[in-house]
Amino acid sequence: MKSIDEKRPCTLKTALVVEGGAMRGIFSAGVLDTFIRERFDPFDILIGVSAGAGNIAAFLADMYRRNYKIYTDYSLRPEFMSWKKFLAGGNLINLDWLWKMTIRDVRLDLKKIFGKKKVFLIVATSVETGRAVYLQPDETTCEEYLKVSSALPFLYRTFPKVNGEKMTDGGIADSIPVIEAYRRGARTIMVLRSRPSDYVKKNSPATALYAALLRKYPNLSRAMRARAGAYMKSVAFINHPPPGVTVVDVCPPDGFETARLTKNLSVLERDYRIGRQEGTRAIERWNEAC
Repeated sequence: MKSIDEKRPCTLKTALVVEGGAMRGIFSAGVLDTFIRERFDPFDILIGVSAGAGNIAAFLADMYRRNYKIYTDYSLRPEFMSWKKFLAGGNLINLDWLWKMTIRDVRLDLKKIFGKKKVFLIVATSVETGRAVYLQPDETTCEEYLKVSSALPFLYRTFPKVNGEKMTDGGIADSIPVIEAYRRGARTIMVLRSRPSDYVKKNSPATALYAALLRKYPNLSRAMRARAGAYMKSVAFINHPPPGVTVVDVCPPDGFETARLTKNLSVLERDYRIGRQEGTRAIERWNEAC
């Protein structure tokens, strides 16, 4: 939505913020594939969380339908997601296998990503502090940081390290880093979300369980308990941005069915098409705002 400051040219910094959500990222993958096809890229700063960061990387690499293939092929293979292995003490989500296979078969064009000289940030959460860490990758660290941001606690049992510090899924500390985009000077911001616009995040019994299981890491446990509040703070910023700030909020419409761990190919394909359609509308809305 627009702020009190009415239409103005997008002459100040612009940003793209992309939420994660595991398989729900099929929506933003569709939106960004439309952007690639339409050669739409007005963004100075791009900040992604978990699956959202991976979708930004494919967008910057101009790799049309690259992540569609990951969602609808690699992510559906038993090597990637297995409850049997999880109950036996392994990972439910095998990021190690996924990264190995996609680097082998559909590797990101890292030179193209960083040849664009954009500010690209990947959000992780520090296990020690429980705070968001905004990692700025280069050609040598990008794939590692994308994996770090996607390392959901419990579903992936390892805490990857960055410079010796344990990290985990960026969505714990900052699921929708729109306020960080603002802090970095962006005044026209597009946000690609993986939940409906009216979604209200609340703590659930599972939240308390996860927080208890993380008691060995007290700051991370507190961040898990505070996650819903931080999420809704970002939503409040989106709905009521400060004067001089315009936010274009792009959300899955009614009928979007993909959940965090969806494995139904027909649902994923349909929701990808929904993302493609919403991508066209997003371009129109951005052009109207600017």
